Amino acid sequence: MDVANVAQFPAREREPEPNAQQRDERTLLAAIRAGDRAAAEEMVDRTYSAVFASLFRLCRDSDLAADLTQETYQKAWAALPRFDGRSQLFTWLYRIAYTSFLNHVRRPRRMTQLDDQQTTDLRDETPSAEQLLSEGEESDRLRRAVMQLPDDLRFTVTAHFWGGLAVKEVAEIENITTVGIRKRLHRAFTMLEELLEEDSR
Repeated sequence: MDVANVAQFPAREREPEPNAQQRDERTLLAAIRAGDRAAAEEMVDRTYSAVFASLFRLCRDSDLAADLTQETYQKAWAALPRFDGRSQLFTWLYRIAYTSFLNHVRRPRRMTQLDDQQTTDLRDETPSAEQLLSEGEESDRLRRAVMQLPDDLRFTVTAHFWGGLAVKEVAEIENITTVGIRKRLHRAFTMLEELLEEDSR
């Protein structure tokens, strides 16, 4: 089975953010650190939808995604003094969200939620939360296959395709080259093809 035919991943290869936007984010972060509640609320408004949608794509459970999103922001507030602002806010938040998700699924009593067929569909009105995978059985099979990838490949695939991070941004998070990330993606797609073929037998 061709993975590309299972889901057309429309991940965007974003250009580097303009300096004006980078300064805007740094100004916002400085205000948050100074105790400006309105700035903190603005940060959440800007990023909540994308963080929630990324977590939903990982767990396919809207209630769990909401809980993990809350946990992500709690961890972000605690880690804010150590955030240097060199990466974009969402890039930083995605890594925290992904780690929160992994910590959740590694708790044995709760792992069954990953394949819960009773989960509700994502309802999000903003373009940033648009579902990247087609609905139905094929997308569920692909999600399960992604979850079977080794951690480095799974993170790269989910960050790039489900989180919408550019290859360069994923490379910065993982502290490797963009060539290394593209090699990971190639290996991941090879493994996904095999996993989906086995699943279809």
